[in-house]
Amino acid sequence: MFSTSGYVRSWGIFQAYYQETLLQEVSPSSIAWIGSIQYAMLFIPGLIVGRLFDLGYFHSVFLFSSVILILATFLIPQCTEYWHFLLCQGIATGIAVGGIYGSSNLIIAHWFKKKRGSALGYIAIGSSIGGTIIPIIVKNLLPRVGFPWTMRIIGFIHLLLMGICNLMLKPRLPPVNVKGGLLNLAAFRDAPFAIYCISSFIIFLGIGTVLTYVNVSASQLGSSPNLALYFVSFANASAALGRSAAGFGADKFGPFNVMIPLAFFSGVLTYAWPFARSTSALIVVTLMYGLCSATFASLLVAAIMNFGGDGDAGRRTGMLMTISALGALAGPPISGAISVSSGGFKAVGLYAGSVVVLGAMCLLIVRYLALGRWIGKI
Repeated sequence: MFSTSGYVRSWGIFQAYYQETLLQEVSPSSIAWIGSIQYAMLFIPGLIVGRLFDLGYFHSVFLFSSVILILATFLIPQCTEYWHFLLCQGIATGIAVGGIYGSSNLIIAHWFKKKRGSALGYIAIGSSIGGTIIPIIVKNLLPRVGFPWTMRIIGFIHLLLMGICNLMLKPRLPPVNVKGGLLNLAAFRDAPFAIYCISSFIIFLGIGTVLTYVNVSASQLGSSPNLALYFVSFANASAALGRSAAGFGADKFGPFNVMIPLAFFSGVLTYAWPFARSTSALIVVTLMYGLCSATFASLLVAAIMNFGGDGDAGRRTGMLMTISALGALAGPPISGAISVSSGGFKAVGLYAGSVVVLGAMCLLIVRYLALGRWIGKI
């Protein structure tokens, strides 16, 4: 998770650096497409990865994705044009982290049942650690060794971690060849599952906005250049606590009972983000946002286990992740376009906060339909 979702959640520092240096002539919305594609590709391969996982091809997918991630990272220093970065850091890196991330989450379904929420929460801490440490590494290495060697050092970190994972991870259950190919369209006849996919799409339209633009907004607020680059790390550091607590809470109270209130608070904090009038206020909002927002992504797979059996878990998870990816793909560029047209981030906060709150309200409907009542563990 350090090298996948942790790396992706570090995009904010690259957004700020590219806007100020390497891609000054490119609009913020266009630059955001790199991170947006990267974030979306974290989920889009899930449709294929989930099916291949069910068929027993975990090791092949994981190894192939690891090689692509390492090669793409080492190629980023050679990029000189916008489309180079889009291809290497957006598409290639995105495909790689999607294969690794999807496979890693599905492994948990094989090894854990009663404590599945806690297990997903604990491995998701790796995402928070990566999202905290990678921006700090980038911020401190850039003035010392330059951009090319900064990315090469990150590439060597990926090489070490992916090597260990390829040697240690393995599935527990035998392959399951469920009929129907990549898609199980019949699953959408189940209203809770269908609405869950819709709510996830809506939430992802807004939940990545703060992490993408918080460093830029900190600079515009007047924070010192050194401090402004740490805001993504602040959010990811607090996310570690949120992920671990969410996993424990999901096992005790049910994943939906944890996701819904924290998704709602994420929307409220997104409203508050652009209205912070001082650096200290922005730090508080960022820390609280990281704590709440990370919960939704970390419990996304745990919650879907309420719909159907484990035998088709990979395929259903893949469909959910692909639909979610469309929201993750469109969200940050939409926010960037709103920022350019409005000349600030207040309208961005209103847009992103509104879609997250709307998605949380849809989750309430899912919870009621799946449980059959308003109160209970699910």
